[in-house]
Amino acid sequence: MYTVKNFKSKKSLKEAVKNGEEVSLFAPGLGCPNDNGVEYVEGPHYPKPHTWYAEVTVKNGLVVSVK
Repeated sequence: MYTVKNFKSKKSLKEAVKNGEEVSLFAPGLGCPNDNGVEYVEGPHYPKPHTWYAEVTVKNGLVVSVK
């Protein structure tokens, strides 16, 4: 599972959510992620994939918190 925007670090994801940016998720080949609840994401998508991982809380399809 990934964020739509390709965040280079978990810190930049946390800052974006804290600053009120709308962050949504996608899961290539797996269908749509949950609109509400806890999901687990990884990033970045490329060029050096999967250097960070995070637990996120999703509400109405948008990330509202990052652990």
